[in-house]
Amino acid sequence: MVFTHDTEASLLAAVALVNSAEPPDTLTTPAQLDAFFVAHRHSGDRTHDDAELASVRGLRAPLRALLTADRDEAVTQVNAILAGRHAVPRLVRHDGWDYHLHATDPSAPLADRIAVETAMAMVDVIRADELSRLTVCADAACDGIVLDLSRNRSRRYCSTTCGNRLAVAAYRARRA
Repeated sequence: MVFTHDTEASLLAAVALVNSAEPPDTLTTPAQLDAFFVAHRHSGDRTHDDAELASVRGLRAPLRALLTADRDEAVTQVNAILAGRHAVPRLVRHDGWDYHLHATDPSAPLADRIAVETAMAMVDVIRADELSRLTVCADAACDGIVLDLSRNRSRRYCSTTCGNRLAVAAYRARRA
């Protein structure tokens, strides 16, 4: 394991949220947000309305900027997120997970909780100087974010779809 469980979970959720903006947009309804919430095991209160969906969708561009920033810029963005949302780290245990960090109240808006959890995860990434584990998909037709948690740092594509598309194109080019 490269990072602690909560750091990996927050990074995976942030990458999934950012990549949901790639065509086709996969976060357009409250039901899709509900599925995202369950898939990434977020905790806390929800409103289940269009305003909550809009606020979470509004995080995609700022989180993309954070996940693709150089180290010094990432520090600036992390500090701004944490200060702007009045983050106060505390240890919690829930849903079968042992103690881990949360830095927002469970009643805070979902978008705030996601932003702060991502910023807290980026603190670990920055401190470990592991920003190279976050890259843009190697498929030139895709702008998805890749989180490479592999031991040998070999992940190049944001999804198997992108990897397969390039493999098929290379195969067809060789056959032609």
